[in-house]
Amino acid sequence: MPQATNPVSSGAIKALAPTGKLRASINQGNPILAGKDPATGAPVGVSVDLAQAFAQRLGVALELVVFDAAGKSVDAVANDQADIGFFAIDPLRAESINFTAAYILIEGSYLVHANSPLKANEEVDVAGTSVVVGKGSAYDLYLSRELKNAKIFRAETSPKVVDYYVQGGYDVAAGVKQQLEMDAARLGGLRLLPGRFMVIQQAMGCPKSRGAEAALVLAQFVEDMKANQFVAESLIKNQIRGASVAPARG
Repeated sequence: MPQATNPVSSGAIKALAPTGKLRASINQGNPILAGKDPATGAPVGVSVDLAQAFAQRLGVALELVVFDAAGKSVDAVANDQADIGFFAIDPLRAESINFTAAYILIEGSYLVHANSPLKANEEVDVAGTSVVVGKGSAYDLYLSRELKNAKIFRAETSPKVVDYYVQGGYDVAAGVKQQLEMDAARLGGLRLLPGRFMVIQQAMGCPKSRGAEAALVLAQFVEDMKANQFVAESLIKNQIRGASVAPARG
C-alpha cells in the first residue's frame, strides 16, 4: 500500500516517541479496528496497519500495546502509557487526547430479541427499557448523554455485550453493527433494528501533553493515508465490511 513520505522534525519525533519506540494502543474489542491473526494470534487490522505506517514515517520501531476494550485503550493514551491510539472521537475523551479528523466511519446499531415489540431506533428511549453497552465504549459515552429515559447497563467489554444482554434478559444491546450481526448469527433469536442510531468517527489520537506539533504531524498523516488510498486498501485487505473511508478534513 502506498504512502506519502513527509519529513518530520526531530522535535516532533521525540514528542511522539519519547522512549525511542512508538507505543501504539490497539483495541481488539472492536472488530472493525483490530483482531487476532487466526494462525499466529498476532494483532492485525486497520489500526495495526496505520500504526506500522506511522512508525515508518517517524523512523522508529513500533511497540503494540493491546487491550480488549476501548476504555482501557483510551486510558493508556490519556495517561501517557501509550503514544498514539485509535478511538471514536468524543468530547469527554478530547479533554486529554488530541484527535485527528476521522479516518473511517462506523455505524452503531441496536439489537433486540426477535419477539421484541421494538421496531425502530426512536422507540428505545422510553422508561423501563434497558440498554446494554460496552463499558467505556463510544456507545456508552454517546448514549449516556443522549438517552433520557431508558436505563443503561454495562458489560465489561464490547465483545461481551450480547452475551451479557441475553443472559441478563435485557431489552436492547448497542454496539458496532458488524459485531451485533455476528453475535445474532451465532446465537439466533435476535434481530437488528433498521438503520443506525449513530455514526462513529474513528480517528487517531495522541496525549495532549505531547504538544501542538505532534498533534499536527499525526493529523497530516491521517489525511495522507486517506488521500493515497492506504485506509481503503487496508479495509479491503482485512476484509472489513460496513465501514467507509471518512472524507478529507474540511
